[in-house]
Amino acid sequence: MNERHATVPRPAEPPSADIETATRRLMAALDALESAVERRSEADRDEDELATRIQALGADRSRLADELDGSLVKTRRLERANREIAERLDAAIGTIRAVLGAEEGANAGDDK
Repeated sequence: MNERHATVPRPAEPPSADIETATRRLMAALDALESAVERRSEADRDEDELATRIQALGADRSRLADELDGSLVKTRRLERANREIAERLDAAIGTIRAVLGAEEGANAGDDK
């Protein structure tokens, strides 16, 4: 005789237990999704703030570059004026020395 082992069905869990398990899994999945959405939203805010800062830095850089260009032009003008004044002073000093030298020569000739 061929004996077959009959599979005896186990008593099924009450449907409410399956629903509770599924509900817990769903709630955990929703919590994980909510956390992921919050992290993504925070990352997007950080990215927007960074983009705003980069834009502000770019504007500051442009403004500072313009100011630097203006300062370089002014510096060159002042250096040119300084050279001209130095040349004029040298010429004036030379003229004064020549006049003083001529007077000394004339006075030396008078002393003889």
